[in-house]
Amino acid sequence: MEQTTTATKTGNIFDWQVLSRLMAYVRPYRRVFYFLIFLTVATAALGTLRPFLIQKMVDVSIDQGDMTGVNRMFTWLIVLLVGHTLVSYLQTYYGGWLGQYIVRDIRVDLYKHILDLRLKFFDRTPIGVLVTRNISDVETLSDVFSEGLAAMIGDILQLVFIIAFMFYIDWRLTLVSLSVIPPLLFSTYVFKEKVKKSFQEVRTAVASLNSFVQEHLTGMSVVQIFNNEAREQQKFEKINQEHTRANIKSVLYYSVYYPVAEVLGAVGIGLLVWYAAQGQIEGTITKGALIAFILYNSLFFRPIRQIADRFNTLQLGLVSTERLLKLLDSKELIADNGTYLPTTLRGDVRFDHVWFAYNEENYVLKDINFEVKAGQTIAFVGATGAGKTSIINLLSRFYDINKGTISIDGHDLHEYDLKALRQQIGVVLQDVFLFAGSIADNITLGNKDITEEQIWEAAELVGARRFIERLPGGLHYQVMERGATLSVGQRQLISFVRAMVYQPRIIILDEATSSVDSETEELIQEAIDKLMEGRTSLVIAHRLSTIQKADRIIVLDRGEIQESGTHEELLRRGGFYAQLYQMQYVNE
Repeated sequence: MEQTTTATKTGNIFDWQVLSRLMAYVRPYRRVFYFLIFLTVATAALGTLRPFLIQKMVDVSIDQGDMTGVNRMFTWLIVLLVGHTLVSYLQTYYGGWLGQYIVRDIRVDLYKHILDLRLKFFDRTPIGVLVTRNISDVETLSDVFSEGLAAMIGDILQLVFIIAFMFYIDWRLTLVSLSVIPPLLFSTYVFKEKVKKSFQEVRTAVASLNSFVQEHLTGMSVVQIFNNEAREQQKFEKINQEHTRANIKSVLYYSVYYPVAEVLGAVGIGLLVWYAAQGQIEGTITKGALIAFILYNSLFFRPIRQIADRFNTLQLGLVSTERLLKLLDSKELIADNGTYLPTTLRGDVRFDHVWFAYNEENYVLKDINFEVKAGQTIAFVGATGAGKTSIINLLSRFYDINKGTISIDGHDLHEYDLKALRQQIGVVLQDVFLFAGSIADNITLGNKDITEEQIWEAAELVGARRFIERLPGGLHYQVMERGATLSVGQRQLISFVRAMVYQPRIIILDEATSSVDSETEELIQEAIDKLMEGRTSLVIAHRLSTIQKADRIIVLDRGEIQESGTHEELLRRGGFYAQLYQMQYVNE
């Protein structure tokens, strides 16, 4: 379960560093922000004028029988109500508008940052947590501006205006009205702390739910194959129960706090009426003052109750901001400082004393040395975990090496512009991932420069054209998520077309035929031969039939090169490769 920080880094009520960085997103909309501050002040001021005008109407016009004055004050009250309604509307609208645009900008920055993160980050970060960051946590920030910061400032200003008017009208009644404030502030503080903690527990539970549901929906076939539905249901119910428990706690705190606040408000009004009644009898307190104070008491307790909610909204927004900034500050970016932009590559590849570890402790590649000349084909074989896939990950710069040098055409990989480098490398992976969308979109990945004619040419080359034409809509056939409506072989063929349309100079085939039947393998093998013609090719395969024509075969074991040579040379040596060949073919 994801852990949530319950206090800011500095230990203060707010982490001003986090708040200042959040406010940096306000800068492009500072005119709207300043206008929102003006509207907040105006709303607070206009909202507290009504009782004062009513007091003047009663004491000045009604007591003196001045109907003209009554009508005049009534007109001002109507104007005030219309003005307050209009200003409140503008404040609500622009507060929400500002929040949504800031959320949009933060979400764009966050997603762009996620796209630039190296694969090592995704290896250890649950996808559900990233979904929570990009969706739920970012959405929480909109409340900071629509219901948090501006609204809380408005509530505080309203309290200031109310107290100012109350003291102006009668300081004695003001002190009586404020006598219940200490217990109300104490209960508000306790409520604020309890609800803040429960809300943070809710956020943690939401992240856990997102992670669990995303992971198990993706792996639903495994769950059902092994009849694990009941156990997974129990796990889900446990996580869901934590989410329910956290929400119930917040409901409990609200159900206690609001009645307590209402009772204290009623006690305040009771004390006010009792004291004012004596003043009325003695002639020291006017009827208008009593009416105004009753109205002010109703206005006074509402913002105090709301401030607790506003504070928690703001606090949760800052906690979400801190999480987002932590993700944005992640240093696990793919370094893209290269400036070399070749129009094309020859395809000479060299690994020179390369060492690599995923966790910086246990090396999965140890002192790897090999060279591939342009147009040659080199193949890698070895047991699972020998380091074959790691080599191609390094060549594509999905990961960076710990020691040594990898170069293409005599230039270190870090000298290349990353986008330019990857445009020259075509990769066909064992586990083909297809997005929800058309076949054409999955082949071009949104690249408008690739025409349908080029797609059909590539499909013809790999033998995929026939099955694509049979699909409803052809290239415009809508593929379900992860290509669920297509066979493994069809998905693999589409991945070949995807690699071919970009006309790469270096081809990487990672177990490209391991998941297809013999007939499809024969079809793909013919396409592979055409694809590799004139290109540098790095091939990983368990089926040795796909690599017998390779210019060189490298046998890996535990991250080290054990054997190297052609198919015939390795068979004559009688080593690991020869044993593997015997198991696959002689015993068939």
